[in-house]
Amino acid sequence: MTRTIPASSGKPGLAPIIGRDPEILILGSYPSIQSLEKGEYYGNPQNQFWKIMELLLGIDHTLPYPARTARLAEHQIALWDVLRTCTRDGSADTAILDPVSNDIRGFVAAHPTIRCIALNGNTAGHYFTRMNPGLPGIILPSTSPAYARMPLAQKAQHWTCICTLNLP
Repeated sequence: MTRTIPASSGKPGLAPIIGRDPEILILGSYPSIQSLEKGEYYGNPQNQFWKIMELLLGIDHTLPYPARTARLAEHQIALWDVLRTCTRDGSADTAILDPVSNDIRGFVAAHPTIRCIALNGNTAGHYFTRMNPGLPGIILPSTSPAYARMPLAQKAQHWTCICTLNLP
């Protein structure tokens, strides 16, 4: 049987968003097609990540992307993904094949101010744990539109842990 490789095969993910002295590293699994096309983390307007950041940190989710990421960096939060590349037909995390990890250990070593690694959803948590044994991280509810079982307010409540670690 011949395996068809989807067009999204092996596309590199996004570069990390990082400011000075990050304390929190938020890792997704791998960007959606919309995010890759826009070159923006959480670029799908249905993704609740930026709405949660607005609720928790006061970062207006309607600001232009560069302003949102700059404000996130001001809060000493860095963004990246667990996976550098993968094969995936569409944007669903359940369709990920052939995952290749980013160098999370190297990133943390290069940024010793990081005190917490927050994982955006179970898939990010699964790959992070599998590819970075012994490195601690906290799995938070996915902000993806595919995870609709939990309302926004409840997700935001779980995500408040990044605020208690990140006191200005």
